[in-house]
Amino acid sequence: MILLKWFQKRWRIYAVLCLLLLSFNLYFIFLMRTTQVGYLLYLDLLLLVFLAAVEGTAFFCFWTRERRKKRFLQEDGLIGELPDCPDDREVYEHDLLVLEKRLQEKFAENCDLQDYVAKWCHEFKIPLSAALLISEKIKDADIRTNMREQLERMNWQMNMMLQGCRLQGVLFDMQIRQVPLEKCVRASIRNNQFFLIQKKFQIDLRAGDVIAYTDEVWLTYILDQILNNAVKYAKMEEEHHIRFWTEKIADRTAFPQIGNADEALNEDFEEACPMKLFIEDNGEGIRESDIRRVFEKGYTGSNYHNGKYKSTGMGLYMAEKIAGKMGHQISVESRYGEYTRFGITFRGKWRC
Repeated sequence: MILLKWFQKRWRIYAVLCLLLLSFNLYFIFLMRTTQVGYLLYLDLLLLVFLAAVEGTAFFCFWTRERRKKRFLQEDGLIGELPDCPDDREVYEHDLLVLEKRLQEKFAENCDLQDYVAKWCHEFKIPLSAALLISEKIKDADIRTNMREQLERMNWQMNMMLQGCRLQGVLFDMQIRQVPLEKCVRASIRNNQFFLIQKKFQIDLRAGDVIAYTDEVWLTYILDQILNNAVKYAKMEEEHHIRFWTEKIADRTAFPQIGNADEALNEDFEEACPMKLFIEDNGEGIRESDIRRVFEKGYTGSNYHNGKYKSTGMGLYMAEKIAGKMGHQISVESRYGEYTRFGITFRGKWRC
């Protein structure tokens, strides 16, 4: 097997050498004016011995290398991590197979972990709901409010964790449908009502009678993140306001076709126009140095929420990621100390 592989690799060189040797002998016999053929045969013998020695040495090195490679290919780990590893395409193919196997194992472990976290969250919500009911029986108003606040935070974080598991899951469950925009806004307000009431937010809802082409659950999730930030960055000892309103955009070519919607919906979708939902609060605002990075993963900025709230920098990152999957766009503008205004651009139409 090794000998056959050697000849497959070197046959062109051997063919050229044979052609040169034959040409030299024919030249010596027919064109030289001497008939001393013995010298020619002696020279041929010397050349053959020299070539045999050279090729024998090369073959021995090749044979040794092939045996080492065969031994390396039987390893379960990466060959590149072993000392004196050979340099060959088969080695790279072996390592790619090993890495692919490792990735599949890690992927399976990650899926198992996501399933475990999701199940744990569902199990945890049972005693959490019971704790929320029990907290209502506390007679002291201050203790009851403080206890309810912490339980509501736990409940909110639990819901965000469940949504995060769905986002990172094997199949991203998203269904683009015609959804009343105000329904999503009101659902998000209900999800955050405890903190909005606690901070005494005044809500001005003028989303209009708009039908949005979106996923109701995921759009509500994006709005939850924006409202949660509004609560975190609310100014101290001031009246708090949140405004919702919708505007139509003139550019009808702003967004691509919906990838996972059915054909009938896509046809209706083409007739819709780009619209933008604005969410504005009068909180602390975002510094000019931070506003370009608010959607970066893990970025928390220079505002520390008056030391009361801690941020992971994941909320707006995931909101932008989900908006992109739905074919939406999310933007932000702010003037530090005055306001923060988020905009979600989507396809929609006014209800007939």
